[in-house]
Amino acid sequence: MRFHKILYIIPVVLLVSCAKNKLHDHPEWGKYYDAYGIKNAAFIMRDHTHDDTHYYNKAACLRRLLPASTFKIFNSLVALETAVAPDENMVIKWDSVVRRPEWNKDMDMKEAFKVSNVAYYQEIARRVGPAKMQHYLDTAHYGSMAVTSKIDEFWLDNSLKISADEQVGLLKRMYFFELPFSERSQRIVKSMMLREDTLGYKLYYKTGTGIVGDSVVYWVVGFTESRMAIKEPNGSMNKADFRDYPYFFAQNFITARKDSSAHDWFKVRLEIMHQVLRDYGAIPPTK
Repeated sequence: MRFHKILYIIPVVLLVSCAKNKLHDHPEWGKYYDAYGIKNAAFIMRDHTHDDTHYYNKAACLRRLLPASTFKIFNSLVALETAVAPDENMVIKWDSVVRRPEWNKDMDMKEAFKVSNVAYYQEIARRVGPAKMQHYLDTAHYGSMAVTSKIDEFWLDNSLKISADEQVGLLKRMYFFELPFSERSQRIVKSMMLREDTLGYKLYYKTGTGIVGDSVVYWVVGFTESRMAIKEPNGSMNKADFRDYPYFFAQNFITARKDSSAHDWFKVRLEIMHQVLRDYGAIPPTK
């Protein structure tokens, strides 16, 4: 009986829970995908400050796909919460299996997250074990919540699935420390996601790439903090002269494996992510 699951069910599906006047379709974002011949992309963004959700291709935003390496966000949370990893500095020894040059060494969680070391996180999942992993999937209400294959493969082999809409809900809850994990665990994972830190904004994200049959799924999920100068009223609890405004987003698209060399899809997904975020104003335009 999964009683714990009931305790933590919080609405996270933004596109079906928001009032219609809070949903904004952006067909114009399609031009960024059309430039590369991408026909089935999803992009969803939650503007927390204005309580609005913006999207391109609603149906695609609601479809569930394997999370691939975006699951490292959740896997890290579980590892930290269960003390499988005492902190982000925990080193796992290289098992001497040659994979990628950037993976073939001992490394800690921070580096494994940054270089998306699959073997590191497979070992993390084995140490967590299926029972505890299932518990946290249930309590956090993560996607389809299914551990139906091997504990070190279920997020890679299309067993577990999650939508872009659900990814945004998960990130928003983590940002505000609302997931069923300690504030410490959520804060550490947030810090590992930071990829760009400039004067005007911070950009946090995690990519993921997965193969399903003859198709390749490309993900990038994350959030930005846009720093704005403000003048707080007298008596305000915020004593700073600025405030961070968060935007949460998720993007995915699917290409044919036969087209894997048509473009550098790893760079394309990040390029389009930046274009859409700039288009909306979640990050400033390039100078």
